[in-house]
Amino acid sequence: MPAVFLKDRSLLFVSGAEAQSFLQNLITTDISALGADEARPGALLTPQGKILFDFMIWQDGDGYMIETDAGQRDSLLKRLTMYKLRAAVTLAPSTEEGVTVCWGEDAEDSQGVRGSQGVRDSRFTKAGITLIRRPGKLGDGKEALYDALRISHGIVTSGSDFALQDAFPHDVLMDFNGGLSFRKGCYVGQEVVSRMQHRGTARRRVVTVSAATALPETGTEITAAGKPVGTLGSVEGGSGLAIVRIDRAGAAMAAGTPLLAGETPVSLILPAWSGLVFPASADEASA
Repeated sequence: MPAVFLKDRSLLFVSGAEAQSFLQNLITTDISALGADEARPGALLTPQGKILFDFMIWQDGDGYMIETDAGQRDSLLKRLTMYKLRAAVTLAPSTEEGVTVCWGEDAEDSQGVRGSQGVRDSRFTKAGITLIRRPGKLGDGKEALYDALRISHGIVTSGSDFALQDAFPHDVLMDFNGGLSFRKGCYVGQEVVSRMQHRGTARRRVVTVSAATALPETGTEITAAGKPVGTLGSVEGGSGLAIVRIDRAGAAMAAGTPLLAGETPVSLILPAWSGLVFPASADEASA
């Protein structure tokens, strides 16, 4: 596949003697478990456990590179600076703008995928795809190709698929894709997400949506018997992503009740790599 340039991504470099401990005590990702050539998803949460900022993070030399939406970077930098206090940490925007991704044969043929040269996206690795992320513009493939790949494997992005400060990490499958740690100790919002994990109360989950015709636009409500189940996110033709209440969707599917995105009949599938299944009843959902 061609290399695709994602122009709306920006980079932030975190370095210094205390960079690892600073990030480890702040974000959802277990920094100590990062592989040398691996990018993992991560988030900085509100104290209530919702996603305030989302990003990818990887090792870059003696520091860490954070890749986020261009519209988030300055606000994220300001928030990290607020937490910095007297820590021996340097926070600086990268001089490179945008990120290039490649997968398939292009990724398999890549050499030297360390640090700023390129890292493997762990979200796609979970789905059985080798996808490499590199800072800067290194290709001109259509961004729709990348969006189609994300959609087919249930990989969401903020803005298109969920609103910041409106979703918990569990909602976007961070408990399965390597972006959420339950073992490393405290970080902002950790008590809430740990409680959700131990009580098994996560009901909203990412699904892939398919239809026999083109799906309606992003933001369209998905319903069953007139009751809301979720909302469409990214859409490419007859395929899309949504975050839905899997207890409600599962009960509707078990009862043979049609699921509709607007007026379009749709089917929902949980990403295979998550291992999740739709509960068939309310009792099963609460088990």
